[in-house]
Amino acid sequence: MRTPTRARKRLFAPFALITSAALLLTACGSGAPAADVAGAAAGSDALPTTDVVSGVGRNAAAAKLLPPGTEELTLAVSVGGSPPGTTYLPDGRTLTGQDVDFADAVAKALGIRLTTEKASFEAILPALGSGKYDVGAGNFGVTEERRRTIDFVTYINDGQGFAAREDSDLSKVTDLTQLCGLNVATGAGTTFEATLEENAHLCADAGKKPYEVQTYSEPGALWSSLQQGRSDVVMSTINGLRYAVAHQQGLKFLNEFRRLDVGFALKKGSKLAPALQAAVNGLIADGTYDRILRKWGTTDSAIAKSEISPPELKDGN
Repeated sequence: MRTPTRARKRLFAPFALITSAALLLTACGSGAPAADVAGAAAGSDALPTTDVVSGVGRNAAAAKLLPPGTEELTLAVSVGGSPPGTTYLPDGRTLTGQDVDFADAVAKALGIRLTTEKASFEAILPALGSGKYDVGAGNFGVTEERRRTIDFVTYINDGQGFAAREDSDLSKVTDLTQLCGLNVATGAGTTFEATLEENAHLCADAGKKPYEVQTYSEPGALWSSLQQGRSDVVMSTINGLRYAVAHQQGLKFLNEFRRLDVGFALKKGSKLAPALQAAVNGLIADGTYDRILRKWGTTDSAIAKSEISPPELKDGN
């Protein structure tokens, strides 16, 4: 979730190259989330600031699973998205967001220091393989394509969804041919863009005008494009869309499209995975997990237990 200073427009032709479906980051389903954002009233621009991490105690059993000598981890986070993704508090320096809270809670449970570094979304996964970072966080969905080179420790379930202006004729997008002839705004370099590109042929196959994709590197510009009528619909994360709709007037959440498990990203074969998994499961057991989700209004994304690189969720799951 990034917002641009500049939009890339792409009109997909019938023979557009098809990207692997395994790269998709999000989801399908329906149902509205509880407006359960602690510390921020719905319809306001305030970010929730409830402290849900400082009381986390050390989980000795999880800490024993760390590789010997592990005292500090370097976490790479993608910044510039809209809540509950990682963003800044009003001071312009302090990072906040659901991923930040989960990472901080896991670090406290493991009794280690966490050094957080900002990185672009598309740069994090390759940098894990080179050893530049130990852990990556940025709403990374677990896909078969990614599992070939990356290990994941899951902590939420999120997905792809759609939002539009309240005056839109769209009420639910169950088939991408419903977007034919429309301008679709989404994040640059994301799996949403890959989904749209992969399915670009559907409009031509149906004898309809192709949809035009407008990609943005920053969320502010993405939402401005929708509010100002330059785009007709936004495709993004389910949780991000719901948060935006709850805090911006004149918008409506359409529906979920596809769901995927989301996890901390690690280098393939990383020995950190069992410790992180045990730490997340400890947070689920002691109630910290639920408090983090309630803070960010994402209780619909709860998982029963953390897993290491589970199979990619398929449509209908």
